[in-house]
Amino acid sequence: MLKLSCNVTNHVHTFSFFSDSSLFIPVNRRTIAVSSSQLRKPALDPLRAVISADQGSISPVNSCTPADRFRPGRLMEDGYSYKEKFIVRSYEVGINKTATVETIANLLQEVACNHVQKCGFSTDGFATTLTMRKLHLIWVTARMHIEIYKYPAWSDVVEIETWCQSEGRIGTRRDWILRDSATNEVIGRATSKWVMMNQDTRRLQRVTDEVRDEYLVFCPREPRLAFPEENNSSLKKIPKLEDPAQYSMLELKPRRADLDMNQHVNNVTYIGWVLESIPQEIIDTHELQVITLDYRRECQQDDIVDSLTTSEIPDDPISKLTGTNGSATSSIQGHSESQFLHMLRLSEDGQEINRGRTQWRKKSSR
Repeated sequence: MLKLSCNVTNHVHTFSFFSDSSLFIPVNRRTIAVSSSQLRKPALDPLRAVISADQGSISPVNSCTPADRFRPGRLMEDGYSYKEKFIVRSYEVGINKTATVETIANLLQEVACNHVQKCGFSTDGFATTLTMRKLHLIWVTARMHIEIYKYPAWSDVVEIETWCQSEGRIGTRRDWILRDSATNEVIGRATSKWVMMNQDTRRLQRVTDEVRDEYLVFCPREPRLAFPEENNSSLKKIPKLEDPAQYSMLELKPRRADLDMNQHVNNVTYIGWVLESIPQEIIDTHELQVITLDYRRECQQDDIVDSLTTSEIPDDPISKLTGTNGSATSSIQGHSESQFLHMLRLSEDGQEINRGRTQWRKKSSR
């Protein structure tokens, strides 16, 4: 029987188990059955190991790439969540010298990718396991929900914690908590749902037990939610926006830079497209507080997209405005909060790509 060497000097990964049965743990591009009775001691973080043919044991690999040396991220003591700090750079802020929502979304994606790399998953895709790579499977975003309570400013340091866990039989979920590193104040939270897709056929596929066993070992044993509140806004369904929309930005085209390593338009690009049809007076006087996006179909490089927006609150002063392409015709200076429904669709045939909801609060003076 294989033995796990536990000669560790850096981070500690502590294991909990469903039962005393064997678990499948991904190790250096292969899967090994390991009995829980053999893993009573802490294992190496990030559980990267090689098999010694002469000794029949698993030995840790203390490889350190240049990226590892410069990346300040770390697994937590329980081994299930990951934290990393980021400084907000000049090219990541908008006209208010605060991070844009696209910057926040990109940081969430970055820390998620760094987490799965720390756990030893593949770097040639987003968290692909050995079985996923054999079957040409990838993860794709089904829903993203972000709440921002305070936008970090230029040169601020943000600490982001993330973890993933199972989400029924058809996918997985990932949550984040954002904190101001200087004060430890929670400045934002986010959650997301992911489903599995065949990279060749572009069809969704159920998560198999084999794939589930490969990643569940890195997930909390008990559910942990960034939004534990009952009936929180991350759970709200988004109705379809019907024509005619109050605001629109038509014929948006993906750039080559908008494509990700999975060969489709990156999910952060959709956020920018949604915001393109927000009335300019909202942009001038309000800041985005909550955004929820449901991803309904892929968008490819040659697609042309329309962005549609309508106020969700009937008596909202913004609902009395008329205009297209983000233009407004009356003032809303005195209104403190606004809420909108959004839809991205293909210009050619009207197929729905994405539907969303945003909530906006009055900008505070800094």
